[in-house]
Amino acid sequence: MAQSESRQGRKSARNGNSSVTLEDVARLAGVSTITVSRALNYPDKVAAKTLAKVNRAISQTGYVPNLLAGGLASRRTRLIAAIIPSITNLVYAETIQYFSSRLNDAGYQVLLGESGYPEQSEQKLISAILSRRPDGILLTGVNHSADCRRLLLAAKIPLVETWDLTPTPLDVIVGFSHERIGMAVADFVAAKGYRRVGTVSASDRRAQFREKTLIDRLATHGITDITRGEVPAPTDLHRGRIGLVRLLDDGFSAGVVCCSSDTLAHGVLIEAQSRAIRVPEEIAIVGFGDQSFAADTFPALSTVRIDRPRMGKLAADVLLARIEDDTVDEQVIDVGFEIVERGTT
Repeated sequence: MAQSESRQGRKSARNGNSSVTLEDVARLAGVSTITVSRALNYPDKVAAKTLAKVNRAISQTGYVPNLLAGGLASRRTRLIAAIIPSITNLVYAETIQYFSSRLNDAGYQVLLGESGYPEQSEQKLISAILSRRPDGILLTGVNHSADCRRLLLAAKIPLVETWDLTPTPLDVIVGFSHERIGMAVADFVAAKGYRRVGTVSASDRRAQFREKTLIDRLATHGITDITRGEVPAPTDLHRGRIGLVRLLDDGFSAGVVCCSSDTLAHGVLIEAQSRAIRVPEEIAIVGFGDQSFAADTFPALSTVRIDRPRMGKLAADVLLARIEDDTVDEQVIDVGFEIVERGTT
């Protein structure tokens, strides 16, 4: 009963009609609404001390100007914003495809935004999106800057976070545990008898966390011979090839290479083949994502499968429920994962 009441209270707080207004900012700053409007539109015409008070109030409240400015008879825009780190990373494409399809069927249009990997980039994009007042937002991951979180919470717009898992989502989350994946891959590697491990990991936060969890778990199996190779995000085949080159230059010569994406793993495979390194006899390879090409490389890639279509559909369903002011049964939905063993191990 307490849990149900908590969800109901959360629903009311998140989806009410009490988003931050111009009047709220004016009251906190101790100025008139006209002064706040002038500070937003003509800051050079506002005294520096007054402008500082207005900007401080805007930061504290998370207020975002409404560019639609009363132009709608209804509070609904029928617009959903979906934010992903990179449109070139195919691992997100299938989730967004099924997410968009489900929402289109419900009469919504999806606006796709590319945030990049730094948190500051996401904050700028979210600020621009909130000014259009979408009916809901899909976010990738759970790591958001403090200012970004303030903006999102103050907007009172239904949110669904994906591609991660946390017991304390901003609203609801549909994802999987990067920690458990790192541990499972380590257990898989240890069970296969590998004692030397190389990593080729992107520099983004989620990939780095999986790598750290992998290394920590390997240590519990007595495997400490680790050679690390970090590459910039977003990943591509070339960076996978460079990753293996770095491992070889650092003395890695035999064992298993664990990659933070199938794209990197494919690059590692190509580089190994270009050097006549036998896979998996000399170097084994494990990817992440089970992208559409993973089963068709030669040898086929061993990888971690995420049910991306299911994640997209579930994310759309819970977001639609939140838009309709319905209480969802679960705030945290774990779609899980599966290790798929193929020819590279």
